Amino acid sequence: MILDALSNSSNYAGINQRIAMAFQYLQNTDFNTIELGKYELDGENVFAILMEYETKSREECKLEAHRKYLDVQYIVSGEELVDYTILNDQEVIIPYNEEKDVLFFNGKTSTFIFQKGQFAVFFPNDLHRPGIIATSSGKLKKVVVKVKI
Repeated sequence: MILDALSNSSNYAGINQRIAMAFQYLQNTDFNTIELGKYELDGENVFAILMEYETKSREECKLEAHRKYLDVQYIVSGEELVDYTILNDQEVIIPYNEEKDVLFFNGKTSTFIFQKGQFAVFFPNDLHRPGIIATSSGKLKKVVVKVKI
């Protein structure tokens, strides 16, 4: 996992061309002027999903991982708590759904505050539980760029 400010994303663009494309999109798009929804950057190889949601209690959120895509997540407004751990021998509670590229786990995690202007990169071995309420106002606007591995 990588957690940093979007202003530092050039430090990570060299990981690969698709991740560089994700960072370029995040830096050059005004997410307050476009509609919520899916935006293809390179077909199904790289696409972005702009979403808004109310954060929830930890018990309402699931610890997840992906196999075909890594996530580059960016907070446009608001903040959330995210639980995180590295894939090890955690119990799978919902098996892999190939169509949605997700599976869910039980396991111990650490927690960080994910705030406006920050991005996080979650690789396939990074279990993450996003969407946990951090403040009394739980409204969040986020972009998730899915980057095919």
